Amino acid sequence: MKKVILFFIICFSFINHSNAQSQAPVSNLYKGTIDGKTPITLYIKTEENPCTADLMFTSMYRYNKSNNWIQLDITQNRKKENEFVLVEHSFSGVLILKKTGNTFTGLWISPDAQKQLKVDLKEASMTKKEIENFEKTMEKVNYENNDC
Repeated sequence: MKKVILFFIICFSFINHSNAQSQAPVSNLYKGTIDGKTPITLYIKTEENPCTADLMFTSMYRYNKSNNWIQLDITQNRKKENEFVLVEHSFSGVLILKKTGNTFTGLWISPDAQKQLKVDLKEASMTKKEIENFEKTMEKVNYENNDC
């Protein structure tokens, strides 16, 4: 009986320790331009993958003149953690960005690679209400893109 109790205590301690190390999702908003003249807004939510402990990203961006958000699939370079590839849903374009401090710089590339436009983004602050609104919008965009 003592061994069973000890086993449960050890398991409980392990579970608590594991939960304490996992991080809450972090949301970031970036504003800037493509080609120095087209204003855009980028929203990224970063969270820990529960299976691998790697970071996973959910993201979307829009051209500020449009109300339509474009869902992005993000891959982080494992060798250089400050480099990212963001592929637009339906492969309508690709962003290759480097993060330095609170900024992203890089290129937007058309699917045929004929257009390559400079991207400059800087982190912007958000209120709790704005985060909630972005989360609702991202959920809606994901549903619209992936619903059967």
